[in-house]
Amino acid sequence: MFNTQLATKNTQVLFLVFAFVGGMVGLAYASVPLYDLFCRVTGFGGTTQVSEAAPIDNIGTIEREVNFNRHVMPALAWSVEAPASLEMVAGDQVTILYKATNLSDEAVTGTSSFNVTPNKIGVHFMKLECFCFTEQTLEAGESVEMPVTFYLDPDIDTDKNTTEVPEITLSYTFFPVMTEKG
Repeated sequence: MFNTQLATKNTQVLFLVFAFVGGMVGLAYASVPLYDLFCRVTGFGGTTQVSEAAPIDNIGTIEREVNFNRHVMPALAWSVEAPASLEMVAGDQVTILYKATNLSDEAVTGTSSFNVTPNKIGVHFMKLECFCFTEQTLEAGESVEMPVTFYLDPDIDTDKNTTEVPEITLSYTFFPVMTEKG
């Protein structure tokens, strides 16, 4: 009788340990997509939002300066020029152009990651079109203009956390896309 109870308890403990380990492994695999979802929903870490269209009749009143910068990883043989800063109010749809040039003598594929600072602005920074949504392949010596169309959500003017922010920076980091041959 004693051995039967001990065996039952050992089986239960073993089951709980395996369930715990399995849950932790599953959580580890799910953490990246869950974190990405969290950032896109909340704007955490300066993650911008994606929108289908800018508001038609809801224009803000607070003018803000939007700066653009870029960083190109050394492994990517590109030169990238950022556009000049601009002044805008929430609700205005704006299209700006980054210009990339392949400095190598062969085709190179690159992509970029982006964020907005201050981080609390990310939830109000709405992208309609962005080159960052796709990989870019530039032939040797080729230059291309890469558009970003965006607007600031008019709620930025009434959000108590963002009304005092006069300056916003949209930042891109460009890096190579690794292909099968390297």
